[in-house]
Amino acid sequence: MDTAPDSAPDASPDASPGTAPLRARWHATTAAAGAAADRDPDPYADRLLAAWAEPQRRYHTTAHLADVLARIDELAPHAADPAAVELAAWFHDAVYRPDRSENEERSAALAERALPELGIGAARTAEVARLVRLTVTHDPAPGDTNGEALCDADLAVLAGAPEAYAAYAAAVRAEYGFVPEEAFRAGRAAVLRQLLGLPRLFRTPYGAAHWEAPARRNLAAELALLAAGE
Repeated sequence: MDTAPDSAPDASPDASPGTAPLRARWHATTAAAGAAADRDPDPYADRLLAAWAEPQRRYHTTAHLADVLARIDELAPHAADPAAVELAAWFHDAVYRPDRSENEERSAALAERALPELGIGAARTAEVARLVRLTVTHDPAPGDTNGEALCDADLAVLAGAPEAYAAYAAAVRAEYGFVPEEAFRAGRAAVLRQLLGLPRLFRTPYGAAHWEAPARRNLAAELALLAAGE
């Protein structure tokens, strides 16, 4: 799968037993999305999983991918095209460098090149790429049920138990270890305030009912810690 705008590592693909459920999921998802029967999905899984395991990642890892896919399972009845939403989850952080701003665009471009190679149709490929680009803002239009499902699944980490949220926040800080502490605090606080200022964090009925309140508590608590210098 030599299709990435940012090439994946040249190291051997991650074939550890821990990736077996993700590999099985990839096979099922590509089949459901209409991949051609004569195309081997394994090289694509190899490269994607290698990308998700790159050493600069602390939060945007295969664990995050697995969590987003699990959340999509909860939200699938809301989506018009669950297969497209699942494929978008696989690609949405496939290219990730914390010091760059074009990650989503490069990830979408990767999907646009890889999915046709698997025989997946043009319309679904375009929808996957659109959804990946939507994760720049997490602001789907009203009625965009695919976008609502993907964005809610991606943001569901904000609604974790306090200890899980603290681990998430620490992982984000580790990814931005090259940023001085004062600058990181200012930037992170701005992100938190922007999120808290949204009328709704979650757009699906399930997300609104189950994740909105705990997410806002977690965001407010982290913002208070940043303000206190902790």
